[in-house]
Amino acid sequence: MDFVQELKWRGMIHDIMPGTEEQFNKEMTSAYIGFDPTADSLHIGSLVQIMILVHLQKAGHKPLALVGGATGMVGDPSGKSKERNLLDKEKLNHNLECVKNQLEKFLDFNCGKNSAVVVNNYEWFENLSFLDFIRDIGKHISINYMIAKDSVKSRLSTGMSFTEFSYQLVQGYDFYWLWKNNNCKVQLGGSDQWGNIVTGTELIRRKEGGEAFAVTTPLIKKADGGKFGKTEEGNVWLDNNKTSTYKFYQFWLNTSDEDAKNYIKIFTLKDQKEINQLIADHDENPGIRILQKALAEDITKRVHGELELKMAIDASNILFGKSTSEDLKNLDEKTFLSVFEGVPQHNIDKADLELESLNILTEKTTIFKSKGEARRMIDANAVSVNKEKISVGFNFSSNLLINDKYILVQKGKKNYSLIIVS
Repeated sequence: MDFVQELKWRGMIHDIMPGTEEQFNKEMTSAYIGFDPTADSLHIGSLVQIMILVHLQKAGHKPLALVGGATGMVGDPSGKSKERNLLDKEKLNHNLECVKNQLEKFLDFNCGKNSAVVVNNYEWFENLSFLDFIRDIGKHISINYMIAKDSVKSRLSTGMSFTEFSYQLVQGYDFYWLWKNNNCKVQLGGSDQWGNIVTGTELIRRKEGGEAFAVTTPLIKKADGGKFGKTEEGNVWLDNNKTSTYKFYQFWLNTSDEDAKNYIKIFTLKDQKEINQLIADHDENPGIRILQKALAEDITKRVHGELELKMAIDASNILFGKSTSEDLKNLDEKTFLSVFEGVPQHNIDKADLELESLNILTEKTTIFKSKGEARRMIDANAVSVNKEKISVGFNFSSNLLINDKYILVQKGKKNYSLIIVS
């Protein structure tokens, strides 16, 4: 597989330094991407860079994932309008371990010469003194060169600390150190990293007379101009404790047709022929969302696994397809609550389950305004408990409890209420 050509047809190249493609075609090449360790999980914005490393390894090259234990203490100004809070060493180390565990889901760390490697730049910065750094590294890059970078120019009017100003030099040293010690010849990253990356190639050239290369990916945007990976709740995380598998699956399932045609190239490993066929099939009948389903299933399976994917699909069918009380009871509590997040909740005591159903539906809860309304809707076959239609003679019982404490009541097609029994 030709790495650069693979990225090109997938629309994953924004800038590429002259000579880069020739370097990849000449020999197995080590290349690295830096990951921000300021949280204990990566989010789907990071998936673009993860997929770059996956394609790199599939093409026979060696991926290095740099988790920035040192740069995380400084803070990258690229794309930022203000300085961010810096983290202490203990928190950073915890985040680094979490990020490494996530990367292991995608990359092969035991496949011979091109096994993936996680590196932490704290290892080479820990014992490097400030005086040594400015003497041996700082003298090679001029202030004029650093100020010309967009990440600096955009902040000059509002102010920038020396800490953030120095970031591009710190990242440049990362590339230099990996070039010198790991034979790493290419740095990969998002388009907002171009200035920092070429500082590294320039440092390698000026300090050692060496040659290094760079590739950046385009900033992923939604067709409507919205920010990719953001929802009303914030980032879509790879950790299902931060974003449930159900919500993760729904994010991809709800993408627009135009976005799905773009995302399926970037975020899946499907080949060009298969993707073209999926797009053609989708265009014949857009209503059944073939493309979105293929996208959501592929990514969810790789991030969360087969069992979590099945639960996410089952959970989606509960709201949008045919399902039974057994389907509800098969969901774990986290997925169940994620599906019905935001629906009205009513708390009752377990002893209340002995009451007549109409009393529970009107007095112990306010699901119906009156017994008359409840009776009319039940007679019209428009009320379900745990997805099963009920009649007027229906009785509640502890056998109905989902995860030992929930009962789902549905009025009509879309009005859900959750009874919490304690």
